[in-house]
Amino acid sequence: MNDVSPLVGTAARHLMSAPAPWLVADIGGTNARFGWMAGPGTGVAHVRTLACAAHAGPAEAAAAYLAGLREQLGSGFEPPRAAAWAVATAVGDDRVTLTNSGWSFSQDGARAALGLDRLEVLNDFEALALALPCLKPTQLRPVGRTGTPAPGGALAVVGPGTGLGVAGIVPHGGRWVALPGEGGHATLAPADEFESAVLAAARREFEHVSAERLLSGIGLPVLHRAVAAVEGVAVDAVDAERIVERGLAGTDARCSLTLDLFCAMLGGFAGNVALTVGARGGLYVGGGIVPRLGERFFVSRFRERFEAKGRFRPYLQAIPTFLITDTLVALTGAGAALAQAD
Repeated sequence: MNDVSPLVGTAARHLMSAPAPWLVADIGGTNARFGWMAGPGTGVAHVRTLACAAHAGPAEAAAAYLAGLREQLGSGFEPPRAAAWAVATAVGDDRVTLTNSGWSFSQDGARAALGLDRLEVLNDFEALALALPCLKPTQLRPVGRTGTPAPGGALAVVGPGTGLGVAGIVPHGGRWVALPGEGGHATLAPADEFESAVLAAARREFEHVSAERLLSGIGLPVLHRAVAAVEGVAVDAVDAERIVERGLAGTDARCSLTLDLFCAMLGGFAGNVALTVGARGGLYVGGGIVPRLGERFFVSRFRERFEAKGRFRPYLQAIPTFLITDTLVALTGAGAALAQAD
């Protein structure tokens, strides 16, 4: 992983109060990734991915990770004093319930169970947003013809994984301030008559068709069924993995169309996010699904639809778009949250 950016580093020197070493985690609906940081700016080491279904909760998964690390490092192991967990849900009071997982936990209870002095729990895309200023060119790939980022401009990130995450980040007072939210649950808008028909078909199945309902791992099967319904065909249930596999292989025309529609609609949604946040510094695509699409994504209509906002096309043409190719960067963002802890 990489060092923190100069701006985050400056904030860390003035604000860092979380005692080191740090345990960082990126906890999604399917997997929990854990890593180790000696302190601010040191990078993430000893990354390990654990299946959520194999553990009762994040505290138990963290304990299993630490037990393995203790065995690996022997006398060099030092118990963590602070932790930051990026979780795939909104974070409010002490009780945290993940949106697309069976895990629910008490922040105070987890801190006590692991013997931590401090536990920061933040939305996973808040952590991903905090990582954006830290990213190096080797962790990114430009998408389409991109513009020039505005110096000091806000940044935004969208990410289809199990669900659909959205967040922004703005510079303020020598530090980066994340703007967490649940934008993936905003109502999805169509761009043409075919998309209108697809959304109408999805609404026959669900009362509210959010962006996540179609543009995510749990959404791809819904999108596939809706496409089939518009075409007037009955289809067997197909999971997201098979849709991607068949669509990329060209062995199933409907799966292929589903992927094309997914990329186009994601571009339109990302353009909405960029306009809402004012992300003149750049729009980033994260999550686990898009990297699996390979070159199919880069020749898709994503960038075309990103810019297709009528009078505001020039505004969006000036905003660069990037795919985050390093799927572990949220761990860096979790570390940045500890470095900026008041």
